Amino acid sequence: MSPAPACRSCGAALATVFADLGETPLANSFVRPEDLNRRERFYPLRAYACDACHLVQLEAFESPAEIFGDYAYFSSYSESWLAHARAYAGMIVERIGLAPGAQVVEVASNDGYLLRNFLGRGFRVLGIDPAANVARAAEAAGVPTRVAFFGETLARDLVAEGITADLLIGNNVLAHVPELNDFVAGLGALLAPRGVLTMEFPHLLRLIEENQFDTIYHEHFSYFSLLAAQALFARHGLRIFDVELLPTHGGSLRIHVAHESDRARPEAPAVAALIGAERAAGLDTPAPYYAFAGRVEGCRRELLRFLHEARDRGRTVAGYGAPAKGNTLLNYCGVGPDLVAFTVDKSPHKQGTYLPGTHIPVYAPERLRESRPDYVLILPWNLKEEVMAQTGYVREWGGRFVVPIPSVAVVP
Repeated sequence: MSPAPACRSCGAALATVFADLGETPLANSFVRPEDLNRRERFYPLRAYACDACHLVQLEAFESPAEIFGDYAYFSSYSESWLAHARAYAGMIVERIGLAPGAQVVEVASNDGYLLRNFLGRGFRVLGIDPAANVARAAEAAGVPTRVAFFGETLARDLVAEGITADLLIGNNVLAHVPELNDFVAGLGALLAPRGVLTMEFPHLLRLIEENQFDTIYHEHFSYFSLLAAQALFARHGLRIFDVELLPTHGGSLRIHVAHESDRARPEAPAVAALIGAERAAGLDTPAPYYAFAGRVEGCRRELLRFLHEARDRGRTVAGYGAPAKGNTLLNYCGVGPDLVAFTVDKSPHKQGTYLPGTHIPVYAPERLRESRPDYVLILPWNLKEEVMAQTGYVREWGGRFVVPIPSVAVVP
């Protein structure tokens, strides 16, 4: 019997299985037509909960270079995400009094979708991203971008070049990091003595409460409560002094962080309030972690029942979107083109490919008008309002939308 894996945050042995979703390919490893007959690599998708620090996490089966070296996700294809970035930029400049000439650095800056909002306002900006293909898009938009994986070594190299961050940003990157302690040590090294770090990541409490198991995939190594994040950052001399609850990605946290030595930023009441809410929900005990697996299995049965009944009645089902979470959902449930004929996505980088594992074809959104399916399964359910607004024409032929999470719901 193989030894239990160790927690990537505190090092404790992991014994509690949070969710076992079988074996799946990497969620963003879209298959090109010429590769359809080649064998795909599948990996165990099993999430553990640490009984010591309460971090939920996966084992790492592939290196970050394999996963993120050429990335299929471009942030700029979501209008709601772009609006979120604009609102953040306006808010944070005013809130921390960011002065012209200040250095703004974003880790995992993708195609420059966020840093663009700081250009032309007197700030110095730098993006850091390991994916050369998305970094090229950022550079084309005028955002200087360093193609590299972030960690303590890179942070200290930047400091040696005279770069320290007055505002350091990391949106939806913390979950993607296998070496958490090296990464957070790097954040501390790069953050200016009176600088502010903000990070956004999906909230584990919402994942549990709303059965968001499809957000578990190999590219997401960790799943954070505020309890787990607070312990991790404190280990590296960083203090979470405020936290916001956000609606993005099905429910996220935005933490505001300073050096422990910077006492000019007192802890906001929201921090203690959310820690209290997490403790009240039992996140500092094993109970909610043990109970999650049964709810996941219930959702699988529910979705398969709906899809089989639709097929038996001669109804057609198409998907909308090709997000990583959709690939977890479809692979775990064993859904293929016999149940969901195709899906559509706005990103040209995904169009003309096939979903990993299930081999459901991905087309441009115009395919919906051409095929007129009876049901449209919204795979990025966190963007359901945006999707239904953009594709309201589906109702012209009596089509209906289906939202799979937290439970299957048909929307007229």
